[in-house]
Amino acid sequence: MTENSLQQSTISVSVAVIAKNEADRIGRLIDSVKFADEVVVVDSGSTDGTQQISAQAGARVINNEWPGYAAQKQFAMEQTRSEWILNLDADEEISDTLADEIRQAVKTAQSDVVAFSMPRLSRYLGRWIRHGGWYPDRKVRLVRRGRGRWKGEGLHETLEVNGKVGRLTEPMLHHVYRNISDQIATIDKFSDLYAKERGPAGVGFAVIGIVHALGKFLECYLWKLGILDGLPGLIIAVNSAWYIFLKHAKSWELGRSRSDR
Repeated sequence: MTENSLQQSTISVSVAVIAKNEADRIGRLIDSVKFADEVVVVDSGSTDGTQQISAQAGARVINNEWPGYAAQKQFAMEQTRSEWILNLDADEEISDTLADEIRQAVKTAQSDVVAFSMPRLSRYLGRWIRHGGWYPDRKVRLVRRGRGRWKGEGLHETLEVNGKVGRLTEPMLHHVYRNISDQIATIDKFSDLYAKERGPAGVGFAVIGIVHALGKFLECYLWKLGILDGLPGLIIAVNSAWYIFLKHAKSWELGRSRSDR
């Protein structure tokens, strides 16, 4: 065996996951990454058995108080040991075809390639969603050790890398919401975060929100062909518009509360 082939055969991959109360999904994720040399789950206070399920599935579980999305994902990456790190969320999984592509990619990657992006295919209301702006939803998730860092505040965390990014073709699978109520709860949570980041706004900002929300519905349902995803496509478009309106309205509400004081 040549030195180069020996080096390729020993290339390792770690999986870094952040989680809280994901008992119904974390097992599926860990089972999908059996090809990895290790799985690290960083938990921020689960009370539903997520930690126990993760450990029983073979993951190394680390407790860390919640510092924010980017900071927690960075902390999780730093706990891994392999040359390559695959960053995943608890509601995602790796298909067999993507697992094969990842193994081949890290073995043959040129030295100037420091990361790989991959498309993400989301499943919602019993259907894989391929329109409405939800696909291909390409994400940079596989990175060489020391060549990437999670940055951002609130809702806008991104994995920034220093070097060339390769492109994988097989999709990462994303079980985006458990049901409609879960989507609505997420909209409520994320619109709160947006309003706090944006800060107080006047009544004009709420009016702009109506126009923006209508535009979002037309974008998702017609321009980006969400209509082809059936009833789930319509629900996605309506809820996307509702999120846009709600975040504007909550910013107005903050401004109103401040003026009342």
